[in-house]
Amino acid sequence: QQDKLLFLWSITVSIFGIGGILGSSGSRYLTVKFGKKKCLLCTNVLMIVAASIMGCSKISHSFEMILVGRFMCGVSLCVPLHHQYVGEISPRKLRGFANSTSSFFWSLGKAVGQISGQRELLGSQSLWPMLMASCGVPALVQLVTLPFFPESPPYLLMHKGDQEGCKKAIRQLWGEGQHQAEIDDIMKEKATMKNTKILSVLELVKEPAFRWQLYMIVILTATIQLCGINAV
Repeated sequence: QQDKLLFLWSITVSIFGIGGILGSSGSRYLTVKFGKKKCLLCTNVLMIVAASIMGCSKISHSFEMILVGRFMCGVSLCVPLHHQYVGEISPRKLRGFANSTSSFFWSLGKAVGQISGQRELLGSQSLWPMLMASCGVPALVQLVTLPFFPESPPYLLMHKGDQEGCKKAIRQLWGEGQHQAEIDDIMKEKATMKNTKILSVLELVKEPAFRWQLYMIVILTATIQLCGINAV
């Protein structure tokens, strides 16, 4: 019985990563086809549904609902859209700072979650469903506020060819003024991408020019996972 319980706990923890693999592998296709804003809205809906499922698991007496919710959370969180969207809608002088906020708030969210999970707060036997469902709160906030923001200007110009829509989005984000330099930068990037071959994962692995960089990323990521931080 103890071995079975340990196996179930292991599956519950690791299924988040399985969902993350699925979400990250399909992110490029989804963002190119539907745009970052629409994909963000869909991931918010998915996160709210996952939070609702996990929050109702105790009432339903079903640990399978926690597994399903964790898997959906992994799919939602591991689609790498937030830092891309924030970076693309930010002015050039604030772009580096805006990109760094993603890591900051990711770490802040982990800290808040671990603190809230203490037995004295939401980690008690009666309140843990609220802790599991709390991940839907920021998703709900973003789902309500994001429709007031425009689509990413680079996406509109580079993938949709909508120059007027790009200008309108830039004016909505950055106010009235001369933004032709930013539009020219996007056009240069678009021209560069036309002459650049986008490699698949298999082609990237086989490409000798990127082999050492790929080795470093794999080793760093693997050591982070093996250092025990997930267990903590």
